[in-house]
Amino acid sequence: MRIGLIADTHLPSLVRSLDELGPQIADVLRGCELILHAGDVTAPSVVEWCAQFAPVLIAEGNNDLFDDARMAKRQLLDIDGWRIGMAHELRPESRPIERILRSSLDGEPVDILIGGDTHVERLEHREGVLLINSGSPILPHHLSTRLGTLGVLTVSPGRAEAEIIVLGHSEGAPNPCTPMKLNLTSGDFERSRDEHLQSVAGGA
Repeated sequence: MRIGLIADTHLPSLVRSLDELGPQIADVLRGCELILHAGDVTAPSVVEWCAQFAPVLIAEGNNDLFDDARMAKRQLLDIDGWRIGMAHELRPESRPIERILRSSLDGEPVDILIGGDTHVERLEHREGVLLINSGSPILPHHLSTRLGTLGVLTVSPGRAEAEIIVLGHSEGAPNPCTPMKLNLTSGDFERSRDEHLQSVAGGA
């Protein structure tokens, strides 16, 4: 399954629609089978805009002051043998994964953890968990309105591929973001978990 990842759209701002930034955001989301929005949508119109491409689930952000049946404080999904969790705030993302899970998902174990809030793209695999922050497509790194980043997660039995996509540059406003990509198998997750457990045991 191809899953589009988006966060921190914060509309309306200087623009009222994501289309105003150009076709790049739509181009990435087109062809996705599911869209996960990691919060700070701020406008219901953004949900409907995303829903033209695929079904949408949202992790409620601190600026999401509206009701939608597709929105919850945290989202948990099982897709193709992968346990996926999403919450708006994971920071500080440098903390041990176990602590992030306790604060964001009430300790629920997951294989893939998706968040937002920072407006800074992040993609890493550690302690047996793939952590993804797709950044913001409209306010990257908390700079002024410009093209930023989206994420794409593709999962199938035994394999997970994740990518941070830099959407290009807006006129007069360079994109500060960095593209990233990881291609992992279930064996990579098992080895990472084993190594983490050995490290914890060795430090005890």
